[in-house]
Amino acid sequence: MSPLRRTKIVITLGPSLDDADMLERVILAGAVVFRTNFSHGDISMHEARIHNVREIAARHDKVVAILVDLQGPKIRIGRFKNKKIRLKEGQEFVLDTKLDSQAGDETTVSLGYENLPRDVVVDDTLLLDDGRIVFKVMRVNPTQIHCQVLVGGELSDNKGINRLGGGLSAAALTDKDRADIKDAVRLKADYIAVSFPRYAEDIKEARSLLNAAGGNPGIIAKIERAEAVTNIKGIIQASEAVMIARGDLGVEIGDAELPAVQKKIIKIANQFNKPVITATQMLETMTHNTIPTRAEVSDVANAVLDGTDAVMLSGETAVGLYPDKAVAAMDRICLSAEKYRSMKSIRHGKDQPLEQADEAIASATMFIANHVDITAIIALTESGTTPLLMSRVNSHIPIYGLSRHQTALRRMTLYRDVYPIYFDATDIDRRVINQSAIAALQERGILKNGDLVIITKGDLIGVHGRTNSLKIVTVGDLPNYSL
Repeated sequence: MSPLRRTKIVITLGPSLDDADMLERVILAGAVVFRTNFSHGDISMHEARIHNVREIAARHDKVVAILVDLQGPKIRIGRFKNKKIRLKEGQEFVLDTKLDSQAGDETTVSLGYENLPRDVVVDDTLLLDDGRIVFKVMRVNPTQIHCQVLVGGELSDNKGINRLGGGLSAAALTDKDRADIKDAVRLKADYIAVSFPRYAEDIKEARSLLNAAGGNPGIIAKIERAEAVTNIKGIIQASEAVMIARGDLGVEIGDAELPAVQKKIIKIANQFNKPVITATQMLETMTHNTIPTRAEVSDVANAVLDGTDAVMLSGETAVGLYPDKAVAAMDRICLSAEKYRSMKSIRHGKDQPLEQADEAIASATMFIANHVDITAIIALTESGTTPLLMSRVNSHIPIYGLSRHQTALRRMTLYRDVYPIYFDATDIDRRVINQSAIAALQERGILKNGDLVIITKGDLIGVHGRTNSLKIVTVGDLPNYSL
């Protein structure tokens, strides 16, 4: 059997994966979370892509999750008469909120965010097109920002703007996002990514909108503002997961600060028992090339060594020439890095006393797993919470989350070390549940006679939040299976 990859792969849907054969190859290559970016296209396009993912995954008996990424308040310039211009160092350039959105030229361009002149002051640094173009603010009036070009080059339509150090006042959720949340709930998205949150309140607002729409997907906070780093603990606590969106984040805090901030976010998220996705430009050159650069290989490997739950591909799979090769490269890099990660160190999610029985069971399970020759952990779960808690502790032991709920199975696809398997324990005689769970894994070739496993479950089968027992069982030792 091929080695299990503990780090999960998130990929982005796009034109390159509209071909069913290519999408199938990507699924079989090991992608488990499929991101659809609501910044592009219409809802019918997203619906069709989600349908295709689910249909192909079901055909191969694969559990996959759908992640809807909200656009958020991306601040952009307008369009140029000739599609693009070339800026020279030292020249003056004007950002104008009142200019026609199609009328940009070599001296000025429209601005889609009317409050930007109020958010900036003289000597501020503005970064366009992910930092490729740099402006210094020279003077400001209510509708215009007069800038000097510090770093020039080609500037084309609709590029984004960031202020070095953050501080822009745009709200995290736009009117478009509010409408898109309703569509995401209708499409039964498993996760919703909130773009550009600054405070925990932004996440709470999104949750309120989701509840009003009748849905309960997990909320992923995209960390891409400088303020989000300052308020990181509150944002993480308010979310189900976080994404380190290194494009805009690197622009706002400076690229040199990014590696240390990435490590900090992963560490804090682990302390609060929240999964982390590391994203943006991980294998960027594979958009056009069949192999990654050595620097990209090191980047992915270091994210794994830092303890990320998942690594994400964006343009590499959405518009790239070789989506399946990019996923395969990500797979082998993660597998190699996992061999060198310190898997035996015990690291619990919290320093304070454990408050719930399931936390105590998860902690005890992982302590035993790391000190006894355990082959696998079987967690019978309703919500997926206990496997999540287990996955916060470094281990080389695979955790199989067995649940009857598809929502829980799909949520677990994001958790490192956790492998979801459908299993309905509600109609099984309680005396033979352990035996049935082990049999389910034996049928898949996961376990064999003589393997030592840990089984966790609750006394009340089918009730959320009641995991309160663990048992060490030898596969094949039938008298040891009961209760």
